[in-house]
Amino acid sequence: MRILLLGEYSNFHNTLKAGLEKNGHSVLLMGRKDGFKNYAVDIDLEPVLFSKFLFRKVKNVLFLLFNFDIANFEVFYNFYKNRHQFKDFEIVQLINEFPFKTTPFWDKKILKFVFKHNKKVILSACGDDVTYLTYLINSDLPHHVLTPFLNNKKLKPYFRHSLNYLKPSSKKLSEFVKTYITYIIPADFDYEMAYQNLPKVKPLIPFPINLEKNKFKPLKINGTIKVFHGINRSNYYKKGNDVFVQALEQVQEKYSHNIEIIQVENIPYKDYIKLYNESHILLDQAYAYDQGYNALEAMAQGKVVFSGFSDGFKSHYDITKNIGIHATPDVEELVKNLSWLIENPKEIIKIGKNARAYIETYHDYEKVAKTYLNTWNS
Repeated sequence: MRILLLGEYSNFHNTLKAGLEKNGHSVLLMGRKDGFKNYAVDIDLEPVLFSKFLFRKVKNVLFLLFNFDIANFEVFYNFYKNRHQFKDFEIVQLINEFPFKTTPFWDKKILKFVFKHNKKVILSACGDDVTYLTYLINSDLPHHVLTPFLNNKKLKPYFRHSLNYLKPSSKKLSEFVKTYITYIIPADFDYEMAYQNLPKVKPLIPFPINLEKNKFKPLKINGTIKVFHGINRSNYYKKGNDVFVQALEQVQEKYSHNIEIIQVENIPYKDYIKLYNESHILLDQAYAYDQGYNALEAMAQGKVVFSGFSDGFKSHYDITKNIGIHATPDVEELVKNLSWLIENPKEIIKIGKNARAYIETYHDYEKVAKTYLNTWNS
């Protein structure tokens, strides 16, 4: 089949593309590069002109005067000059209902063309969207990614991107997309919770992980345990980076001779991977109920990850072994769990092996690609 994947987050569509190609299909990936992460795409819609110094100044002035980001027009222009390559696919998958990250106005113009000129369009439920964020606000979950903002409205600037999805214009775009797509496929348990029992929703399909690129590396502990914490400043509170930083400060003071903390901010994906390769423990996020993509890649390599390993997640996959540490926004609990691992290094090796086995069972990119194909064709 000819398949078009639109948009990219955290290497998800790149890996799905590789799995689909392994299964003999022709795949094109179009979209933006997910900001500073700079993921590869076949056709790049990223605004280049208005990222240059002088044009960026013009862009900023226009935004201040008219609340208009001209870089969004450049994204649309990049689509328009390549529009003939957006046509006649048997399957199109949107990574999100807002796949081009412009404004609802410009995204809708592109999506109208996509819906008109292709056979079947599928929506992946991942990243922020109207359904997910509305579910969180109305849920009785003990915590979630909006909890820091709901507890402290002064953090609103850090949540502006997420809160934009709750505006009327975003809700209209969401309704438009859901009218024309064929299916919705949740990409992890967090979205499965939000989308269950809604129209057009298919069962969760786990994120695909490339087991060849993320080879298992048996952990060796020679006195020093390395803890990696990657910070995306724009998601600082949403991911729980603040509580991780507090926990690491206490652990560093307590075990200064036993650990090495590697903490980085806003670096491209390739550099991020190089830096965490030698670590034993990776801190991912503290408000989730399933793991993020970077966490899954680390688990594939046999690292111990602090992320979402909720009871609901474990029940969904029938998990009985310890495959990671369920992280919550509780500094004391994080310090307790980190201390336990530092004092029991054999557990790090054991959990790492369990994590790899879990990834091989549920996230192998070739198997996941086949599941997508079966679902798309159902």
